[in-house]
Amino acid sequence: SVRAGARRATHKTKHTPSRQAGVCRAIKYALLFDCDGVIVETEELHRLAYNGAFEAFDLYAGGEQVRWSREYYDVLANTVGGGKPKMRYHFTETLQGTWPSSKTVDEHADVPENDDAQMALIDALQDKKTEIYKRIVEEVAEARPGVIELMDEALARDDVAVAICSAATRAGFDKVVNAVVGVERLSKFDVVLAGDDVDKKKPDPLIYNMARERLPGNLEAHQCLVIEDSVTGLRAAKAAGMLCLVTPAGSNLNAPFMDEGADFVVEDIVQGNVSASSLFPPTGTAPDFSQLS
Repeated sequence: SVRAGARRATHKTKHTPSRQAGVCRAIKYALLFDCDGVIVETEELHRLAYNGAFEAFDLYAGGEQVRWSREYYDVLANTVGGGKPKMRYHFTETLQGTWPSSKTVDEHADVPENDDAQMALIDALQDKKTEIYKRIVEEVAEARPGVIELMDEALARDDVAVAICSAATRAGFDKVVNAVVGVERLSKFDVVLAGDDVDKKKPDPLIYNMARERLPGNLEAHQCLVIEDSVTGLRAAKAAGMLCLVTPAGSNLNAPFMDEGADFVVEDIVQGNVSASSLFPPTGTAPDFSQLS
């Protein structure tokens, strides 16, 4: 279970080995990055990969070819976290229980009639989607403005623990972070979690609660700052009791983040004057938004 805030009096003096050999860390803060939309704008890449998987399976439901429009995916991305839950939501909610069948993959030529068959279809589609997505990412993915600089600044601070918490499956997630963040930089993070590491997806707070439990420093939720880009991710962060800075991307640009409890919203990290020094004052006790714009 996740540690509650019963050790408030001791967290400032708990020391952890530094990222730099021979130096101990007195950790006071945590910075947790979502991946898709925060580190790299991937929403359209995911949509293209899903449609590629649907096309590869020649997938039809109720006589109609399965395809997600940009407008529909905008709604889906702000409703459900994770790829497999998105597909299940689409077939059970949007299509009201009309499950598809494949015209090209014999194993899925029949409409799945039970949970096991439905899950097997979703698993197969997700595998194909991930294969396509990894290829697309290698060709076009790049970091959003300022995010790598913020990572480096936070990683250089011994009083800030740093994590990535993504709803994406590990295979697709690894491709993104290895290509954009880089393996060497990634090795310096205190915690890295993907969607496969939790059995409940955002907006459930499990991934952020798990990250806090695994981070060094015995931190409480109010010492943790999450950077998110979607309402779904924001809800997960706030349900975990954490502060949340939103950098909207893709379909989320006009979402009502402040109404949903966001602590601050910026166009992007550069435009918002976001830095580790402004967010995490060395003499402070909680993340600070007063210097952002």
